[in-house]
Amino acid sequence: MSGVTNISQYSRYNARVARSRATSEPAWIRWALIAVSLAFLTLFLFVPLAAVFTEAFRKGYEVYLNALIEPDALSAIKLTLIAAGIALPLNLVFGVSAAWAIAKFEFRGKSVLITLIDLPFAVSPVIAGLIYVLIFGLQGWFGEWMSAHDFKVIFAIPGIVLATIFVTFPFIARELIPLMQAQGKDEEEAGLVLGASGWQVFWKVTLPNIKWGLLYGIILTNARAMGEFGAVSVVSGHIRGLTNTMPLHVEILYNEYNYAAAFAVASLLALLALVTLALKSFIEWQTARQASDNEKLAEE
Repeated sequence: MSGVTNISQYSRYNARVARSRATSEPAWIRWALIAVSLAFLTLFLFVPLAAVFTEAFRKGYEVYLNALIEPDALSAIKLTLIAAGIALPLNLVFGVSAAWAIAKFEFRGKSVLITLIDLPFAVSPVIAGLIYVLIFGLQGWFGEWMSAHDFKVIFAIPGIVLATIFVTFPFIARELIPLMQAQGKDEEEAGLVLGASGWQVFWKVTLPNIKWGLLYGIILTNARAMGEFGAVSVVSGHIRGLTNTMPLHVEILYNEYNYAAAFAVASLLALLALVTLALKSFIEWQTARQASDNEKLAEE
């Protein structure tokens, strides 16, 4: 028996060694890959990010603050918040509804709905803006009627909001669909069997299960809404103080060689990106932790 045990232990040891050799590389290759990755991140991420804040504060805090409280800058910040504030709740309702329908039900046109959700990923934002110009512009399909009723979409806030909604509506749905599909619908069906209403099942069962994925989608949607340039640029008309969002305002300032003010406003967008990255990392950590806890409960 002792000989058999030794042979078994030796076989397991050989198997571990074989797996280690199959999945590991020499130390110099690992360090080379790490060095290339760090060099890439430094060159294309850390250096540009540091340059934005360096240029923003190059002429001092007073110039920086004046660039942010200047009327056109305040108007751009306000319009950006308005567009994001309208697009985010609408995309939240659409994303949850679409994900719930796709993950929990079978119906005709399901594949078409999934394709339409992915449409903004396949279409250039500039093309999306041009589509809205074709529909709502002065020479567009509804241009004459809207002009007769003194209602403006293009070169006005409604057009900016529509463009923002278009480029951001896939994010929440795309985060929730695979999550809901992986979770299945056993818990919801159990709640219905026990007498819970549809809303009770959603608030007590579905929402707690998807809360981290939902929050992740909300963060990505908000970041894209505030940083969108292409579609908004087409429909805004670049009317200073009226239809310029923060990215458009940065472009105008930079083209006017007002670099300090341009980088000052750009630093707000960069700060938003950093906050988004921090929240993203926190949510991924929470999601991994929740998955680990669920696995432990399943094993017990």
